[in-house]
Amino acid sequence: MMMAAAMTTIRNALTAALLGLALSAGNAMAESVRFYGYATDLDSGKYLYTELHEQQVESGQVQTATITYFDASGRQVSKKTLDYRQNRTIPLFREEIPDQGYVEGIRAVSAGSLDLLKITREKGDQSRPLAIPKGVVAADSGFNHLIQDNLPKLLAGETVQFHLVVAGKLDAYHFRAKRVGDASFEGAPAALLRVEPDSLLRLLVDPLDLVYDPVSRRLLEYRGVSNILDPATSKVYKRVRISYSAKPPAEAKAPGLSSAP
Repeated sequence: MMMAAAMTTIRNALTAALLGLALSAGNAMAESVRFYGYATDLDSGKYLYTELHEQQVESGQVQTATITYFDASGRQVSKKTLDYRQNRTIPLFREEIPDQGYVEGIRAVSAGSLDLLKITREKGDQSRPLAIPKGVVAADSGFNHLIQDNLPKLLAGETVQFHLVVAGKLDAYHFRAKRVGDASFEGAPAALLRVEPDSLLRLLVDPLDLVYDPVSRRLLEYRGVSNILDPATSKVYKRVRISYSAKPPAEAKAPGLSSAP
């Protein structure tokens, strides 16, 4: 049971990392960018929640970002702020989930070490330093930058191995990503990638499937476990599809959408 709980937390953290940045860096001028992610149940198609992404982009690189999550009724349930200016794949970040009394993040990146933040209602402040692992490393939404930077290798059939820093577990874990096929998104060709633990733990947990635009390197669709709680069970949604489509579903409610209250 302890291993299952730990892997659930790791999957949730990886989910958050993957969903943290769907937009590819492709603009040369400084600008503010806003876009949305739309989450539905992978099996039933029921609408679950909306992600609002707001980014400051300069010379084609995301500098800072905010991700706000709204449930199906339009109520805000979580918010995350990120700062990539010091490190593209290991951003400083802070995520707060008020209903759970939960906070996690990375407060500082120094030579060879990270200052991890974790506060829970049950155990209080559990923050601690973590030595940065050797090799390829990402944390939270910096993982998507890692995938974008390595997409040519993945499209060519190579497997990319990396360590993911999981602030919620105050540790880092070994994963791998690889291309597993072709896909289509809004009528255009895309690449299907799979992310899973780079160990026998992959026999115990479901993989995450990602659809990327091979040209712009944008994350187009995500399939797998969510990082957002189902209010009916107080556990994360187990199987979701998050689409970064141009047109919002009628059920989506968030600031800036025509369906917002």
